[in-house]
Amino acid sequence: MNLGLKDKVALVLAASKGLGMACAKGFYREGANVIICSRSQENLIQAKKLIEKHGSSSDSNIILPIVADLRFEDQILDLVGKTIQQFGRIDILVHNAGGPPSAPIEKISKQDWNNSIDLNLLSFIRIAYNIIPFMQKQKFGRIIAITSVSVKQPLDNLVLSNTTRLGVVGFAKTLANEYAKDNILVNVVCPGPTLTDRMKELIASTVHATDKNEEEVLRNWTEQIPLGRLGKPEELANLVLFLASEKASYITGTTIQVDGGFVKAPL
Repeated sequence: MNLGLKDKVALVLAASKGLGMACAKGFYREGANVIICSRSQENLIQAKKLIEKHGSSSDSNIILPIVADLRFEDQILDLVGKTIQQFGRIDILVHNAGGPPSAPIEKISKQDWNNSIDLNLLSFIRIAYNIIPFMQKQKFGRIIAITSVSVKQPLDNLVLSNTTRLGVVGFAKTLANEYAKDNILVNVVCPGPTLTDRMKELIASTVHATDKNEEEVLRNWTEQIPLGRLGKPEELANLVLFLASEKASYITGTTIQVDGGFVKAPL
């Protein structure tokens, strides 16, 4: 299926690894110009090479790596400014940010709360404020926020994710309602247990906190998934690409999980 993404400008946050990297690969493969960001210059250089290795449907699209720490507003402003300077537009924003630490409520510090709010919620609000005026001028925009199934089914020892990511959903729904008139479509995607570095960290922390071994912890996750396995990053990326395309031109304000059936609620 031709998604019509060739020559579009896609800004993918936290794209040097995991889900962000999978999305960046997909956009580049479809012929879009892709801006990737990370806190690490070294990781960005490596990510650019890996993305280019997978090829593109276009001979002219490029990957622009920009170092940015999403906790800080000035770095978000710089990220948007450099993107506009290079391309003159932003068609697609994929908001992705690292998962907050896992721990029971009593072990979460004030600084943990501040970091999670800055990284997972305020970064989305701040970058949206800065890119929406450009999308309004274009009369076109696609905003996709990557959260977690924790917004639909709270997860044990993930109170930071359970809380701050719900704020992302509320803000995204409000954006979708207010800016639909400008052809700016806003959706949220919720990855379930997916084989990323973040998932490996969660498994390791569970092993450390319990008397279970890695195999037992992994089995505990997969037993909760009707498909009986962890997801692959590209399976989440496939939905992101679709939502960014003209094929999804009547979809906005939704929150869709990609979880192999992990969430048990009917909606």
